[in-house]
Amino acid sequence: MIQDITLMDFKYIKTDYLDMVTEGDKDLLKELVDMFREQVAEFNSAMKNLFDERNYKALGDLAHKAKSSVAIMGMDDLAEMLKKFELDARDGKDPEHYESYLLRFEKDTRFAMAELESLVNNK
Repeated sequence: MIQDITLMDFKYIKTDYLDMVTEGDKDLLKELVDMFREQVAEFNSAMKNLFDERNYKALGDLAHKAKSSVAIMGMDDLAEMLKKFELDARDGKDPEHYESYLLRFEKDTRFAMAELESLVNNK
């Protein structure tokens, strides 16, 4: 039952959106988690490359896309950080902070994936 999701305590994700969209369908939940896993891997790789290339405008655009993905998983704090990252990078503002943004994105999404795996495996 989807109600079991709400009883689990997560630090990085909130399952409200997943509860609504999946309506208890474990296969759909797994599919969404798999898509998120792929997106996160792509975002991490591409962001690192853009950072290394100092292509800050494209980095800001990618932070915008990543923000939408993490917001769907209820990662509100990370989404807020990505919004700041997006705006700063598009303007080339405070580039000395970008690496810490990238590290936080990588860390938070890694822990979120662990929580999402737990969610899928306990359904």
